[in-house]
Amino acid sequence: MGSRILVFLVVALIQVCTTPAVTNNDDFNALKALKDIWENVPPSWVGSDPCGSRWDGILCTNSRVTSITLASMGLKGTLSGDISNLSELQILDLSYNPELSGPLPPAIGDLKKLTSLILVSCRFSGPIPDTIGSLPQLTYLDMSNNSFEATDFPPWFSTLQSLTTLVMETTQLQGQIPSDFFSLSNLQTVDARNNQLNGTLDIGTSTINQLSLIDLRKNKISGFTNRPGVEKVGVILVDNPVCQETGVTERYCSVPQTESSYSTPLNNCVASLCFANQISSPNCKCAFPYTGLLKFRAPSFSNLENNTYYTVLEKSLMNSFKLHQLPVDSVNLSHPRKDSSTYLVLNLQVFPFGQDRFNRTGISSIGFVLSNQTFKPPSLFGPFFFIGDAYLNFAGEVTGSKKSSNTGVIIGAVAGGSVLLLLLLGAGLYAHRQKKRAEKATEQNNPFAQWESNMSIGGVPQLKGARNFSFEELRKYSNNFSETNDIGSGGYGNVYRGVLPTGELIAIKRAQQGSMQGGLEFKTEIELLSRVHHKNVVSLLGFCFDRGEQMLVYEFVPNGSLMESLSGKTGIRLDWVRRLKVALGAARGLAYLHELANPPIIHRDIKSSNILLDERLNAKVADFGLSKPMGDSEKGHLTHVTTQVKGTMGYMDPEYYMTQQLTEKSDVYSFGVVMLELLTGKRPIEKGKYVVREVKTALDRAKYLYNLGELLDSSIGLDTTLKGLDKFVDVALKCVEENGSDRPTMGEVVKEIENILQLAGLNPNADSASTSASYDDASKGNAKHPYIFSKDAFDYSGGFPVAKVEPL
Repeated sequence: MGSRILVFLVVALIQVCTTPAVTNNDDFNALKALKDIWENVPPSWVGSDPCGSRWDGILCTNSRVTSITLASMGLKGTLSGDISNLSELQILDLSYNPELSGPLPPAIGDLKKLTSLILVSCRFSGPIPDTIGSLPQLTYLDMSNNSFEATDFPPWFSTLQSLTTLVMETTQLQGQIPSDFFSLSNLQTVDARNNQLNGTLDIGTSTINQLSLIDLRKNKISGFTNRPGVEKVGVILVDNPVCQETGVTERYCSVPQTESSYSTPLNNCVASLCFANQISSPNCKCAFPYTGLLKFRAPSFSNLENNTYYTVLEKSLMNSFKLHQLPVDSVNLSHPRKDSSTYLVLNLQVFPFGQDRFNRTGISSIGFVLSNQTFKPPSLFGPFFFIGDAYLNFAGEVTGSKKSSNTGVIIGAVAGGSVLLLLLLGAGLYAHRQKKRAEKATEQNNPFAQWESNMSIGGVPQLKGARNFSFEELRKYSNNFSETNDIGSGGYGNVYRGVLPTGELIAIKRAQQGSMQGGLEFKTEIELLSRVHHKNVVSLLGFCFDRGEQMLVYEFVPNGSLMESLSGKTGIRLDWVRRLKVALGAARGLAYLHELANPPIIHRDIKSSNILLDERLNAKVADFGLSKPMGDSEKGHLTHVTTQVKGTMGYMDPEYYMTQQLTEKSDVYSFGVVMLELLTGKRPIEKGKYVVREVKTALDRAKYLYNLGELLDSSIGLDTTLKGLDKFVDVALKCVEENGSDRPTMGEVVKEIENILQLAGLNPNADSASTSASYDDASKGNAKHPYIFSKDAFDYSGGFPVAKVEPL
């Protein structure tokens, strides 16, 4: 009896000690302020005591909020300065909420006890607050895949003495990393790939402490100081100039690529027949799993066909979930592959324990364990990061009759009608089979039937005539996306050459695997290109929305971009006449988009790299990732659409940039820059000089060639009569007038160029060439891949190219 009383007292004491205290008033007011500006906060966020009533994602110590973990919650809104009132906050994780946007408040620097700041894959913009550098205990900083302003590598990074992990992938960092940054005594991992970092990488002397990985892929680093001791550090400089020099074979310049069809095997059971979009787990239980991607930056193995690796990883995941007492029944890993950045990628499904879905606490806890690196994978996998999908099936938030009522009905039906149940099961199997056939047929006609509205890229695309390709088809047509068929890359992903069974060549634009970067591009290009049909616009043949892939299939345009021809990369020489015809073709394509497409389209990213040349050197306008359709009310010279400024530096309409008011005249300005590029052979901004200003400064209409002889491209054929050059210059300069109302329409530009060709005695409707072969410059040779989407002056954020532009 005495022992029972003792146990009772101990249990009561534990309950008293673990009962959260009433939330500190300042902390409550701060959370309430966030709640007021956020949409889609967890339903449990009610009442005035977040600690006592256990708001999902909020952890407290005594009465103070110490942790906010709200990964994959579908939050919408901004992060206000009220966050600074949470003075005891140690962990802030808002990852995978792509509708969280706006600038980060400098008040983050007031959170002096913050140890982990994780803002992966949101849409935060503006400058990165330098106040973060004043956080004395910050050990983990990950702000990848946001829309921050381009900035030099912040010097305050070097002041974060507690920092162990810095992840700044696709955050528009530029400049050189100071060598003293790598001397931070606790630093272990640096990932700043897909930025504009440059100069020579110097990570210091052999007194490197715990540093194990420096991943700087896809930057502009031109050199590497190979000091003694750096061989202990995994340095990755793939897709930097230092690795693009002929003959470079250093270990930091290559990473193997492959993929496997592995999937977690069933645990001695038969897969369940699941309904209502549930999935059968490895333990053969139907449920709604939490899904996402695990990406490992530097695995120590290259043979992805060895299934032993994944078994080890599965056990490690489950041990971690059990250690943290998370309600996880099993995990499923599948489809190991190397993505376009040569990371090892696996699809992850985490299944709930004891029920068919997770509650919000379970999701936020799992998301935190994965995003905060609490989970430590086996060493052979190396550093990793997790990209979680939004979870849509939270427990307790499903409409319909109560669970207890449903359970009673089910039990009664089972007890009273076993025979009938068997009969119904047979009928159900037949009906399910028929339903699957119908769904498959429907999906072939409408592959976006399951398009999720919360993918941050809008609703279901409205398509006209684009063909749906399966992943297997495109893999076959491109020879398993082989390196020999890899014909270019950009912020969106890679482009592969393919061949249809009919023999027709195609170009397959494949988004970075599993990432929602480029999702807006994907939808926009499908919707717009499926509606446009013109010989001077690249034709969309189809798309793939299968296995988590986003691919666009275009007609193959064999002679690359205008930019590459002007630079000599393709080996094709463009004389004056051919340049006139290229300008006319591109102008016709753009005029069609503005005046005849339904709906009319503003391209928003006209530049020489987005004008492709076919086998007869006819120009085709390409790349509609930034395009915007116009409604009837938005047509005309004086109307506009207020929009976030997007485009490419040098081609950007200064009026659009200053006012954020987009009209079709913004495309006209960009086309004027292309015309000047055709004249000079120079990039819009070259060695700090802007081609528009250079031409305007040198222009003298009273002199020969308008006094532009020194600026003209020598390949243009200066030894011949450049008929119509003066009129061509006049049209180009009209296009780049500062005020949009002073610029011509693209239809008017087309007529002007047609007149120039006619005055030169040429037929404006004739093809540029019988074939492009007659215009190859044999002295320069041909490019290895004549059809390339170039990696020019882009900064990348949110999946589409956006340049940091300055007033011109």
